[in-house]
Amino acid sequence: MDTETATSRTTLDPTLHAELIRRVLHAQAWRRLTLVHHGGQGAARESLRPVLIRQAVGWQVEQVQGGRTTVRNLETSAALAETLERLLAATGPREYHLQAADGDLHVRITRKGRLLLSRGQPRDAAETAPQPHDRVKKQPLSSFDSAALLRVLGIADGTGAIRASMRGKADQINAFLREVDAVLPARRPERPLEIVDCGSGLAYLTLSAYGYLKQGRGLAVHVRRIDRNPELVRKANELARDLDAAEDVTFIAADLATCSLEVRPDLLLSLHACDQATDAALARGVEWGAETMLVAPCCQHDLQRQIGDTGPMRALLRHGILRERQADLLADACRAQILRLLGYRVKIVEFVSPEATARNLLLRATAGLAKGQGPVLDEYLALRDFWKVQPALEQMLATRLAPWLGAPAAQEPQDAPLPAHGRPMRGRKGRRPKAEEPDLTKETP
Repeated sequence: MDTETATSRTTLDPTLHAELIRRVLHAQAWRRLTLVHHGGQGAARESLRPVLIRQAVGWQVEQVQGGRTTVRNLETSAALAETLERLLAATGPREYHLQAADGDLHVRITRKGRLLLSRGQPRDAAETAPQPHDRVKKQPLSSFDSAALLRVLGIADGTGAIRASMRGKADQINAFLREVDAVLPARRPERPLEIVDCGSGLAYLTLSAYGYLKQGRGLAVHVRRIDRNPELVRKANELARDLDAAEDVTFIAADLATCSLEVRPDLLLSLHACDQATDAALARGVEWGAETMLVAPCCQHDLQRQIGDTGPMRALLRHGILRERQADLLADACRAQILRLLGYRVKIVEFVSPEATARNLLLRATAGLAKGQGPVLDEYLALRDFWKVQPALEQMLATRLAPWLGAPAAQEPQDAPLPAHGRPMRGRKGRRPKAEEPDLTKETP
């Protein structure tokens, strides 16, 4: 009986209940309704607000409790009315804050049922219009309402401001999304855009790309992210559920080298996968027939170990930092040539400033060229053989490269195409006679 008395004591006044129903469901001039509930585990907050998604008005529910933020979208007026009734039916000590063009309303109900009420002055109706996802954009993350996304990812704090420690990450994501934007088809595709993200850590890029393409660009998107770390996959799936994106975003715990994919990717992404993981992402992109690949490499330990420290480059390679940077450049140049050989148009660009990250190069590859054309093969062999290295990507794609570099097994392919100079390649790795090999004892001009 005491519990029932306490519950009835904190029930919302019927007049205020009716006013909130009218102003949210019928006035169309509100910006946000927030319920702050004070309980034994601290304050929990739930807010409701109108948003524009693909030129249609919808509503977004955001819940914050115990440091965790979850988001879901409402598409019908019936769903809005049901959610509103649930918020207004809450009991116990709590607060309601309505922001609206005809004046804000602030209601506080104490533990003993005391009602505290205040009202604000009317404001410009433009300030309370649903925030569009396609407004003029300065950065991809600001071209749509990304506040909830950034809070869930831990990039923004509870107020929506970017955390100082995460500014570099936010810059990287914005820069990468600009690259994504640049390679999107000019025409809106008739089917969902298929995106594969290969092992990009804590899913910052995966979920940001999904939010930007769906809400900022209004595209139907299916995203698959592959990572062999089951704990990261579990956490990423929780984030997707918190953002109401689990239907379109799938996180798969698997080894990239053996993972199968039932669709051909329109876009393959990889952000700072370490060492040969970058090569694995590129190799699978080729094998899956990815239309476009955007890959930002990370460290290159494999080639650092292979580069010798004798010969004309000894003065360069004796310094650790120069050896590291040389290996980075050599690995990316070899990757670009291999992809060109396999029919991709490739550009390597600086996609973000060095202040955001020292690993700021991006390899952009788009299918569409004839394979094995021009001087690509000669350039690759000269580069590889000068440094006496065996790039990981070449080994991973040995079967596909066999027509130009020789068969990965003892037998050579029967119908190897002729290179530009008109003579077939010889040898397992496609080496020419010694007379044509670069002379390693001389400085290059």
